[in-house]
Amino acid sequence: MSLRLWLRDRRLPAATIAIALAAGVAQILLWWFGPAPRTNDFVGPPRSGYTLTDARMTEFNAEGKPSFHLQSPHLERREGDDSLYLNSPTFQLPANQAGVPDWQGKSLYGWVNKSGTELKLQGPVDMRRAAFRDAPAAQIQTADITAWPKQNRLETAAPAQMVQGGTRISGIGMRADLNDKHLELLDDVHATFPPRKR
Repeated sequence: MSLRLWLRDRRLPAATIAIALAAGVAQILLWWFGPAPRTNDFVGPPRSGYTLTDARMTEFNAEGKPSFHLQSPHLERREGDDSLYLNSPTFQLPANQAGVPDWQGKSLYGWVNKSGTELKLQGPVDMRRAAFRDAPAAQIQTADITAWPKQNRLETAAPAQMVQGGTRISGIGMRADLNDKHLELLDDVHATFPPRKR
């Protein structure tokens, strides 16, 4: 009896054995050439979405000092997304200098990324700092700010205006480092400076 006739008489068992051998070879090749299994860095059960009313949040820097305070009448974390969505947030950016008041601000909407390192303030943004020593009160009005609270930096591509005492500076696009008291306007800059007292 030839192999061909033997296989013809036993087609179903022969096909089953051939498929099982092919699947085994394919699995061995997958183990050999396939990527290493990903490590799971997730700890604990998955976090569900939630909504908070009258939420207050404080973020701390590497030294353990508050780097950012945020309040919102409505805060939402959606299922499967670790960022936060805020309605009408108010916030405080610490001055990190003795005797210098914090910046107080508000915007229409806000968003904080998963790690808390980036904040987007959407819609009109109004920031104010109270007067101190010989410096008059300051106000910044702009829109759509991206801020890095741990570094006390912010920027926007929208028109911005800063008023401090009699000084008015306006332009399109702004970068600010609140630690260094450095403000940079990027385009179409106009400024009015009052005369100095002698």
